[in-house]
Amino acid sequence: MEKEKNNKVVIENLNLFYGEHHALKNINLKIPEGKITAFIGPSGCGKSTCLKSINRMNDLVDNCRIEGKIFISGEDIYDPRTDVTLLRKCAGMVFQTPNPFPMSIFDNVAYGPRIHGIKDKKKLEEIVERSLRGAAIWDDLKDKLKKSAFGLSGGQQQRLCIARALAIEPDIILMDEPTSALDPISTLKIEDLMMELRKKYTVIVVTHNMQQATRIADKTAFFLMGEVIEYSDTDRMFRNPVDKRTEDYITGRFG
Repeated sequence: MEKEKNNKVVIENLNLFYGEHHALKNINLKIPEGKITAFIGPSGCGKSTCLKSINRMNDLVDNCRIEGKIFISGEDIYDPRTDVTLLRKCAGMVFQTPNPFPMSIFDNVAYGPRIHGIKDKKKLEEIVERSLRGAAIWDDLKDKLKKSAFGLSGGQQQRLCIARALAIEPDIILMDEPTSALDPISTLKIEDLMMELRKKYTVIVVTHNMQQATRIADKTAFFLMGEVIEYSDTDRMFRNPVDKRTEDYITGRFG
């Protein structure tokens, strides 16, 4: 497939099953490059499942079966020849709860580059500094690089995890409710960071927080019962939703 102009990720007729459970139903989405796209919807609606399909994290789940196609930059990621390690380098993941490794701040950020074969100390130091700067936390941590990552606050740990994702130089950053475990001040800092990251990366974020979607997202997809009910520019969806179910969800009638 030719890369469609300005679309980084194209999902075509995606169906995903966990055993007998049909978790995603005929998903079709074109996700633009260099933008923030939010997936919203009630718990269990399929938004995190869809996110994890983009870097094949669902491969790790027993009895998971996928039909349909996902293209990143025109490449079919479910082609049998796809190198999944390289795919996950292209599409980095940040999870709901900060999950630093039990090692120093420096080694957390250097972990991915080392796995991918970078051993030179000076090069690793450059990557760690660049990644921590990219996550807007270098000034806080530059004198603490040898200290344990577990000594950081929740918000700092999440920014460290974002730096760890940046260290492998992805094209896409996938974020699964990255602020749901954080206080309001840390949440706003992560949102500011996401707006900065959009200048260099394609960001896809799952969020329960509709105010967050309106603040940060260029486009929003509303998931319900494994289907995408509506997908449009965020402003348009929240001002003038096309589907009654979308309107009911964003006005708080359910969810």
